[in-house]
Amino acid sequence: MTTTTTTTHVTDLYPTRGATEVATPRQDPVVWGSPDTPGPVSTGDLQALERDGFLAVDQLIGPDEVGEYRRELERLTTDPAIRADERSIVEPQSKEIRSVFEVHKISEVFAKLVRDERVVGRARQILGSDVYVHQSRINVKPGFGASGFYWHSDFETWHAEDGLPNMRTISVSIVSIALTENYDTNGGLMIMPGSHKTFLGCAGATPKDNYKKSLQMQDAGTPSDEALTKMASEYGIRLFTGKAGSATWFDCNAMHGSGDNITPFPRSNVFIVFNSVENTAVEPFAAPVRRPEFIGARDFTPVR
Repeated sequence: MTTTTTTTHVTDLYPTRGATEVATPRQDPVVWGSPDTPGPVSTGDLQALERDGFLAVDQLIGPDEVGEYRRELERLTTDPAIRADERSIVEPQSKEIRSVFEVHKISEVFAKLVRDERVVGRARQILGSDVYVHQSRINVKPGFGASGFYWHSDFETWHAEDGLPNMRTISVSIVSIALTENYDTNGGLMIMPGSHKTFLGCAGATPKDNYKKSLQMQDAGTPSDEALTKMASEYGIRLFTGKAGSATWFDCNAMHGSGDNITPFPRSNVFIVFNSVENTAVEPFAAPVRRPEFIGARDFTPVR
């Protein structure tokens, strides 16, 4: 199957959103940069990323920086103008803000974080090229009932609905930066180590404007219970905990999710998706229209 733009024909290496689930072996490297390329990530950590699909950093930013970013997060989530912006997603039940997208364009504070060499330098080293921001957002999980994110591969959505051709994309949450402490009880990130080596193409067509529903509660692009049971049995599940300022870098195809937060302890993080400038988006591979640019960028300017 091919997807066509006005200028190029791109082979679909990862079919999805068809009549049945289809498992496809990964066709791309995990670490694109040369092992000899200097950078902030050690050779051992690059090997761990290749093997497991994620890399945890105990302390990426310091306490003073955490305070600055937390204050900015609180400013954004309490600003009525930001709440009214289409880039803000609210919880269906509580009506609390769940996510704010494109924060590196809304906020100079978070724009500075994106340009920080501790962050973007790792992305360049892993992806072996200059990078741009495919997506950025803050995620907010207040206590007492904030809903989770169901199991999914980010690349499945970015391929199907945004048109990213290859797995040359890395996320930091931060690629997740934690702005609050992540306990084992407050809806933390879970990843299946090694799951990034297989692409699971999901069953079912993509509804028009699917993003309006999926950003609150994902449906299209989610694996079956049978597939998740098989993958969990094969790979296991790793739950990430850590103090504010820690970070998790994870491969775009890692199967991951998070549970509801029913504790009193909030959980918030910054989520930045770096994509290689050599892997820019074409037309969606399995969706009727592109998602808005604040979710899947079409500005491929390298981060400087």
